[in-house]
Amino acid sequence: MKKIRVAIVGTGNISNYHLKSYKKLENVEVVAACDINHERLDKFCKANGIPGVYENHVKMLEEVRPDAVSVCTWNNSHAGITIDALNAGADVLCEKPLAMNSIEAIEMQDAAKKSGRLLMVGFVRRFAQGTKIAKDFIDAGKLGEVYYAKTGCIRRCGNPSGWFSDKSKSGGGPLIDLGVHMIDLCRYLMGKPETAGVYGVTFNKIGPRNDVKMLSRYRAADSGIICDVEDSASALIKFKNGNAMTVEVSFTLHTSSEKIYCEIFGDKAGMEVAPDIKISGSEEGYNIDMTPVFTKEANEFEEMFGREVRHFIDCVCKTEECISPVEDGVELMKILDAIYESALTGKEIRFQ
Repeated sequence: MKKIRVAIVGTGNISNYHLKSYKKLENVEVVAACDINHERLDKFCKANGIPGVYENHVKMLEEVRPDAVSVCTWNNSHAGITIDALNAGADVLCEKPLAMNSIEAIEMQDAAKKSGRLLMVGFVRRFAQGTKIAKDFIDAGKLGEVYYAKTGCIRRCGNPSGWFSDKSKSGGGPLIDLGVHMIDLCRYLMGKPETAGVYGVTFNKIGPRNDVKMLSRYRAADSGIICDVEDSASALIKFKNGNAMTVEVSFTLHTSSEKIYCEIFGDKAGMEVAPDIKISGSEEGYNIDMTPVFTKEANEFEEMFGREVRHFIDCVCKTEECISPVEDGVELMKILDAIYESALTGKEIRFQ
């Protein structure tokens, strides 16, 4: 059996989920890894028996000629690395967000079209158990005409610092990091409607709160003291078919209730997709709530990545059609750009 030769660019936290997922596939061989941090790269490759060790992705692409590449780097290098990999003849799975802005995203899309290679976006929440169940119900018409959604990811004291809070590397704060997931999840379940307009606000009032004691939180693999991104953001997104969505996100917010949620509403029923699945409707003149019964995975986050990576490789092998194509990443970047622009100008941003 011919194996797909994969290279991973970026060996920070998220790359471990890609690597674990590739290792589970018999038709995949991870042949190289690349990172500008030599110490971290060397540790990553030695621990996982990866033969190709590179600090320069261009050199890696020239010498290894991988079939496929996972891009797991800072957001500001997604575009350059992805375009180089596509031009080198590799299919690419690029972590979200696709780029720093929609201009870069369109350049990546153009490169994928010109090269004839696959560019898949790492919208990993599309591969969650709850998403599959929700889509089954929506596709079966159980919610009727879907017209509204609301979603959010609220952290009280959850700024990862490092590159996440350095706008020159990340492109923004919780909106581009967390909001991209939540907006995409709702838009995906709503049938990917075209955007008509956006009104958004961002706030930078609190900062990373690194002085908070006795608190465990996710941290970036690299250290850093810069924090010039927003603490929180919220937006109303309107679509050309008349549908609408609200989103709220935060790294830091003085709240007693941290939460992640996604709710979809139709004219027959509504559905809570996250944190747990629940369908609310009516039968025989009574309001009813239904809860699907299924075996929940012990490590759903890792399993989501497993399904995403397996789907990517199936698409590389041309046995499946990509459900997370570059076009969806471009549309999300346009939405994020519009929210940031609206927050800056105080005006609604209309899409042509």
